[in-house]
Amino acid sequence: MSVSAIETKKVQVQEIAEKFQSAASVVVVDYRGLTVAQVTELRKQLREAGVEFKVYKNTLTRRATEIAGVDAINEFLTGPNAVAFSNEDVVAPAKIINEFAKKNEALEIKAGIIEGNVSSADDVKALAELPSREGLLSMLLSVLQAPVRNFALATKAVAEQKEEQGA
Repeated sequence: MSVSAIETKKVQVQEIAEKFQSAASVVVVDYRGLTVAQVTELRKQLREAGVEFKVYKNTLTRRATEIAGVDAINEFLTGPNAVAFSNEDVVAPAKIINEFAKKNEALEIKAGIIEGNVSSADDVKALAELPSREGLLSMLLSVLQAPVRNFALATKAVAEQKEEQGA
């Protein structure tokens, strides 16, 4: 192997490590058995959600996870893997991949990294079942509005009662 090939691999490992470090979440899948059309469709759905979907050699990925401090995921890096990286939305890759896997049994979720913590396939699937960020925010907003709404109704009732007493 020439010096330039080794340097190229070092650069690749560093780039992969940076993806692991900056990702809000990562999902590792086994894509064996998917057709080219299915992989293309999955890539399209992930790309539209701002998720990067890459296939790397396991040896390079393992070195990168060691640099990134998430090498506990290495036990899942066997066979052909693809890795989905999301820098913004923690839930998006899990949700998209989980939905895709329900329709395409050949796609298997192997593991994930959720906000820096290595997670099992079951954890990734549980994350996928959570409401979206927007859904959670609307739930929070309705919870926060309830006391204000109740206070407004109580104030209105008191005011109406005082009007009746004054009349």
